[in-house]
Amino acid sequence: MNPSFLRWRRHLLWALPALALLAGCNGGDTSKVQQTHALATYNSAPWESLPSVADNDLLAGFGAWRSACTRLKADPIWGATCTAAANVQQTPTAIRSFLKEHLQVYGLRSGSGSSTGLITGYYEPVYPGSLTQTPSANVPVYGVPDDMIIVALDSLYPELKGKRLRGRLEGRVLKPYDDAATIETKGVKAPVLAWLTDPMDLQFLQIQGSGRIQLDDGRQLRIGYADQNGHPYRPIGRWLVEQGELNKEDVTMGTIAAWAKAHPTRIPELLGSNPSYVFFNRNPDSNEGPRGSLNVPLTSGYSVAVDRKVIPLGSLLWLSTTRPDGSSLVRPVAAQDTGGAITGEVRADLFWGTGEAAGQLAGDMKQQGQIWMLWPKGAALPKVPEVPDTP
Repeated sequence: MNPSFLRWRRHLLWALPALALLAGCNGGDTSKVQQTHALATYNSAPWESLPSVADNDLLAGFGAWRSACTRLKADPIWGATCTAAANVQQTPTAIRSFLKEHLQVYGLRSGSGSSTGLITGYYEPVYPGSLTQTPSANVPVYGVPDDMIIVALDSLYPELKGKRLRGRLEGRVLKPYDDAATIETKGVKAPVLAWLTDPMDLQFLQIQGSGRIQLDDGRQLRIGYADQNGHPYRPIGRWLVEQGELNKEDVTMGTIAAWAKAHPTRIPELLGSNPSYVFFNRNPDSNEGPRGSLNVPLTSGYSVAVDRKVIPLGSLLWLSTTRPDGSSLVRPVAAQDTGGAITGEVRADLFWGTGEAAGQLAGDMKQQGQIWMLWPKGAALPKVPEVPDTP
C-alpha cells in the first residue's frame, strides 16, 4: 500500500472525531440546537387497507421478489421468509395466504405525515457506439479510474454506515476527485470500455445506471454501474428550469433531449451542471435484465430502485400509482436497486425494461403514488435517519 495513503489514513483517524465534535458544538447556546425529525415513518395497517391487485400482477411481483432470495437466504431479516417462500405454489391463492401468514403491512409516510410521494421510471437504454474511437463515435465510456481512492468510513466509524470518501492522492493530501465537467474536458486515467456517438447518450446512460451499446457488427455490449466520482448528483432538468429553458412540469427525458438537439453548443454547459460522473464495468452477454444494487437481474415492471435509508434492499413493496397516460398501476414490486436521484421519503423508481418503448414510459413517468412495505412479522423495523426540521 502507498505509504502516503497510510499516513493520510492516520490523519483521518484523528480528524473525523474532531470534525464530529465540532459539528456537535454550539458554543453552549442551547437555543441554537437543531431540531430534527425522522425522514420517514412506518404506519402499521391491516391487509384489507391495501388496494386490490390483479392475479397476474400478484404472480409477477411475487416472482420478482423471490428471484432475489438467492442473495437473501442468509439475511437476518429476510432469510427465514425466503426459505419459506421457496415452497410456495405459484397460484394467487397460495401467494396471498403466504404473504398474510409471514408479513405485516406498513404504510410508508413522509416525515410530515404525507402518504403520497414521487414515483418515476427508468430503463436499460440501447445506444449506438463502437469498441474503437471513430470520427462519429468519440464519446468515451470510462471504467473505474486507476487513481481513484475509495474509503468506506463505516470501517472506522459504524455511525457513518454507507458513507464513502472518493478522491485522489496528491502528495500526502487526499483531494476530491474531478467533477464531471473536468472529466469531460480533460479525460481521466481509466480504461475506455466503448465509444458513444452522442454526449447526451452518455449522460442518460449514467442516469439509468446501465445499458447496452449497439455495435456495427450487430452485437450489443452490456455495461453496468461500477462506481461514481463522489460528487453529488444534480438533475440536469433542474438546471434547465433554473435557466428558464423549461417549465418544471414539462421536464422529461424527451424534452431534455429535444432541448439539447436544438442547442448543441450549450450541451457542455448543461452537462457541467451535474458534477456527478458514473464509471462502468462490462457485464456478461445475457438476455436477463440488468443487475441492480442487489446484484440480481431486474424484472421489467416489477423491480424498483429505492432510497435504502428508508426501504432496505430486498424488501417486498405494494405500489399504487398511475402510468404516464393516467391509467392505474397497482402491484407488488421488489426493492432491488438504488440510484443517486432516488432519495426521500415516499419514493420509488420503477424499472420498465430495455429499449425505446421502455424508455418512452420511463422518460414520461413522473407520477404521484403510495407505497406499503410488507415486512417480516416479528422483525424490527428499519431505523430511519433523523433529518433537520425545515425552518
